[in-house]
Amino acid sequence: MTQKLKTAIIGCGKVAHIHAKALINAKGSHFAAVCSRSPEKRLEFAEKYNVKAYSDTEKMICKEHIDIVVVCTPHPAHKESAITALSAGAHVLVEKPMASSLQDCDAMLAAAAMNNKKIGVVSQRRFYSPCQRLYNAVSTGKIGTPALGTVQMLGWRDKAYYESDPWRGTWIGEGGGVLVNQAPHQIDLLQWFMGGEIEELYGIWRNMNHPYIEVDDTALAILKFKNGGIANIVVSNSQKPGIYGKVHIHGSNGASVGVQTDGGAMFVAGMSAILDPPVNDLWTIPGEENFLAKWVQKDSDFFNSIDPVEYYIRLQDEDFIQSVMEDREPLVNGREGRKTVEIFSAIYRSCRDNIPVKWPLNAEGYL
Repeated sequence: MTQKLKTAIIGCGKVAHIHAKALINAKGSHFAAVCSRSPEKRLEFAEKYNVKAYSDTEKMICKEHIDIVVVCTPHPAHKESAITALSAGAHVLVEKPMASSLQDCDAMLAAAAMNNKKIGVVSQRRFYSPCQRLYNAVSTGKIGTPALGTVQMLGWRDKAYYESDPWRGTWIGEGGGVLVNQAPHQIDLLQWFMGGEIEELYGIWRNMNHPYIEVDDTALAILKFKNGGIANIVVSNSQKPGIYGKVHIHGSNGASVGVQTDGGAMFVAGMSAILDPPVNDLWTIPGEENFLAKWVQKDSDFFNSIDPVEYYIRLQDEDFIQSVMEDREPLVNGREGRKTVEIFSAIYRSCRDNIPVKWPLNAEGYL
C-alpha cells in the first residue's frame, strides 16, 4: 500500500479550492480536514470536498492526526496560522507570499526550527517546464554567469477584483499591492535564476489609476547582486486588459534565455483561467537557437491537455509531501520564500526613505 500523509487546509478563500482539488489528486496525500473561523464557509467547504470541518487549528491537527497543513489565509494572517500548526506538530506549506513582513517570516522560520518541522512557500511557476528549462541552462553555465535579469509583469485589476474580498487593497489586510499579491511569482523566479545574494536595491512605487485602494498598483526596482549581476523589476496592475509576465536572463557570454510565465489577461485565483501557456520566449544559447519553436509547441500542447491551475499547484503540493516523506528540503523552502518578502520590503522601504537599501535587511514590522 502506498504511504500517504494526512493533509489539511487553513482558510476557505478562492485559492483554498485550488489546493483542495490538488490535495485530493496529489500522490501521497490523504486530504482530511479544513479549518476556518467562518462557520458557513468551513461547513460548505467540508461538504464540497468530503472532509472534516474545524474552527480550531490545534484541535484539527491533533484530532485528525494531520501531517501537513496548507495555509491559505490572507497574507498578514500567515504567521499566526503557520506557527499554530507547526507548534501542534504539522509541517506547513504557506501560500505566497510567505508573509507581509520579514518579522513574520523570521517568526515562522524560528517556529519551524524549534518544532523540527518543514516549512515551504507556494511558487508553482518554478514547476513550469519552461522555467525548469531556463533554470537548468543558467545553473549549468550555458549563458556564462547571469549578468542582467529583467522582470516585466504588466496586468490589470479592476474594482470588482478589489471588492471580491474585504482585505484586498489595504495595508493592514493585504500588506501591499501588486508587489505583495501579483508580482511574488516573477520576483521569486528572478532571484532563483540570478543566484547569489542581493547587495543593494533602489525602488519606487505608485498608485496610477486605482484611487479606491490604499496600496501600490505599480512598482519599479533596480537590483545589484554581490556576484556582479544587475537586474530590473517593472510590475503593474494598471494596463487593460492585462498583457504578460516575463522573466529574462542575459549571460556574461552574450547568450540570453527567457520565459513568458503569463500571457493575455492575468490569472486571478478562483475568478479566471490561465489564458496562454507558459513558454520560453527567448533563447540564444549557441547551438540551441532552433529548439525554441519545438519547445513552444510541446509546452503549448501539454498545457492544453491539462487543467493548468490545478496541475502545477498539485506538483508543488506533491514536492512538499515528498520532502516530508524523504526528510529533504522542498524546492521552495521557507528561506527561499523569505527572499521574495525581502525584495518587496526593500522596494517599499527604498521608496519610503528615498534611498537605496542595502542587504541584509533588518526585520521591521508592518509598514
